[in-house]
Amino acid sequence: MKKTSNPIVKGIIIAATASIMWGISGTTLQLISQNLAIPATWMLSIRTFAAGIILLVISGFMYGKKTFNVFQRRDTAISVITYAIFGLMANLLTFYYSIQTGNASASTILQYLSPLFIVLGGVIFKHRRPLRSDLIAFGLALIGVFFALTKGNFTQLDIPMGSLLWGLGSGITAAFYVVLPQKAADSNPPVVVLGWGTIIASFLFNIYRPFWVNPPKLSGELVASVATVVLFGTILPFSLLMLATRYAPSDVVSIMDALQPITTSLLSVIFFNLHLTLVEILGIALVIIAIYVLQAGRKKKLEANIDIN
Repeated sequence: MKKTSNPIVKGIIIAATASIMWGISGTTLQLISQNLAIPATWMLSIRTFAAGIILLVISGFMYGKKTFNVFQRRDTAISVITYAIFGLMANLLTFYYSIQTGNASASTILQYLSPLFIVLGGVIFKHRRPLRSDLIAFGLALIGVFFALTKGNFTQLDIPMGSLLWGLGSGITAAFYVVLPQKAADSNPPVVVLGWGTIIASFLFNIYRPFWVNPPKLSGELVASVATVVLFGTILPFSLLMLATRYAPSDVVSIMDALQPITTSLLSVIFFNLHLTLVEILGIALVIIAIYVLQAGRKKKLEANIDIN
């Protein structure tokens, strides 16, 4: 029994570390966007450029010329390009503006709803019948988000409407982030797909706002913050997540995603004096439970050999 459980525990710890890193990155983005008042366009240009270069260098060392295989087929090339534009670019942009106009805690909760948007997309565009667990998850998530964003004052939102809309956009684009690269990822290593997606996004961001033209005044705080977002928001957690799946099943690994909104909320309390009410904590818990119910229901149907994709 010990030999069986040890690898799974190791996978859980690795996945939890990745999720905590994403939570740290979200909090750091609030520091960059609000306290340092760094424009979104500059931040996204430098972030994607640095992360893209590093990821492609890593891909080159690991896979050599196979790094370019993703462009040998038309379908995989289209998959990477659409992923870069409508998934990665759009998600980074909406998430940043959601934090800049609101706070990292609320924005992370809204982005965490992406699995619900994936299921909703299947219902609307592919006419798939929702499972009972889907409906339960949607109900719990709606109540949870309502509690989290009102803090018990049900007559008004605790964040601006603009932040709410940007946050919902980040949840939708996070769903695109998962769905769009699947064709390319079927025949190429994930780090290669992420590397090319990030560098394509960087190219487009830098056409609009080159990071080397009129950069903000550099400081130790800014450099450290950008480095934190690049490493903890892209390179390290993604690499750890791939490693975690070698030790634990993907459904077990995905449950650890719940640590991201928890981490961001706790860090926001510590560093930004965010006050969490009992109603807001209940809301965060309901959103996390909703995603767990959704994933558990889908896993059960998958194991019963019922096509739910």
